[in-house]
Amino acid sequence: MDKLQTHATVLIVPGLREHVPQHWQTLLEAKLSKVRSVPPLEADKLSCAARVDAIQRELEQIDGPVILVAHSAGVLMVAHWAAVYSRPIKGALLAAPPDLQASWPEGYPTPESLRANGWDPLPTGRLPFPSIIAASSNDHLASLEAACHLAEGWGSQLVNLGAVGHLNPASGYGEWVRAEDFIRELDY
Repeated sequence: MDKLQTHATVLIVPGLREHVPQHWQTLLEAKLSKVRSVPPLEADKLSCAARVDAIQRELEQIDGPVILVAHSAGVLMVAHWAAVYSRPIKGALLAAPPDLQASWPEGYPTPESLRANGWDPLPTGRLPFPSIIAASSNDHLASLEAACHLAEGWGSQLVNLGAVGHLNPASGYGEWVRAEDFIRELDY
């Protein structure tokens, strides 16, 4: 298999479900020539601050330019990271950001538990790097309108992917080849 050659190192920031073998971000990681992934937390798994610190630890291991690729709650982690830390980032692909104001299905954290663990309020200022928010018209964790609101606040380009659910294996994603296209766009 030919690896996608990039100038920048891609840092993958998984969501709360972390690494899933058939998830598009796990499959993408295997295709990239320069890639790292934020490892799963062993403790404080719902702590936003612990997640942000994990991103920073990985970034400290990378020399040169970086592109962030985040999924779901990983998108929110990136926003919180950008509000605390400063490092040049070439760009970010922010896929399927959840809406902290929405009611999520059973099995997901409640708004109260997220607030108690530092996720809310979400940083609302412009991100200090170019970013693309890839959102779905039928995501069970966020409406397209909510994703549009995030894109406007963060100064991100919004890409409506159509009816692709939450871009996870349950939605049929597996392989998501458009992620590679967005990485190429950010790696100019």
